[in-house]
Amino acid sequence: MTMSARSFMSIGEVLGQLRPEFPDVTISKLRFLESKGVIQPERTSSGYRQFSRDDVSRLRYVLAAQRDHYLPLKVIKEHLDAIDRGLEPSTSSASAPRVPRGLSLAGGLPGPEDFLRAPSDIRLSRGELLTASGLAEDQLAQLEQYGLVTARGGFYEAEALIIAKTVQEMSRFGIEARHLRGFRSAADREIGLVEQVITPIARQRGPEAAARADETARELSALSVRLHATLVKAGLRSQIGN
Repeated sequence: MTMSARSFMSIGEVLGQLRPEFPDVTISKLRFLESKGVIQPERTSSGYRQFSRDDVSRLRYVLAAQRDHYLPLKVIKEHLDAIDRGLEPSTSSASAPRVPRGLSLAGGLPGPEDFLRAPSDIRLSRGELLTASGLAEDQLAQLEQYGLVTARGGFYEAEALIIAKTVQEMSRFGIEARHLRGFRSAADREIGLVEQVITPIARQRGPEAAARADETARELSALSVRLHATLVKAGLRSQIGN
């Protein structure tokens, strides 16, 4: 969605918003922070800066961190990078950014109802994924080899973390990535089935077509997980009962 012209602010308007909380801030300070890559305001055709609400939030974060915690700009930029990737900044210079607690708990793995919610927008480096999941490097390499986990643009998303943590838990029972190739194949077949249903919906005319297709995909995903889990449960009960 394109931001309207009045959603942008001039540098003077930004200064007016920040000065009640940070009386010492100046236009020179804002330009310095821009030169350091803290913010990247858009420019008009005449070259004037246009600041968004996100720019103001980032400036407020930087100024508060400098004033209240005396953090150097290098550390603050690391904090902002962590926030941009959906992580929680570290409270110590010796520790790495943390995965949000809801995703880092082994007990917080997804159930069918989770497919009705949008995925968490996190991006993890390879080292961060290994730390958060508990996997060893060779285990992650095997997951990638069998197509269970894939990096996008050099980072791993929330789904990769959930898969990695699930496999790490399963490894306690002697199950390895090579044993799980069938899960990938089954998932691909389910994806193909869902695509058959939603493609005609997405091709319909009207602004709501994409939203209907997305909601249908979410509902079918939830039903697919429920069906799969129930079939496995029923099959195991039958085997154990025998």
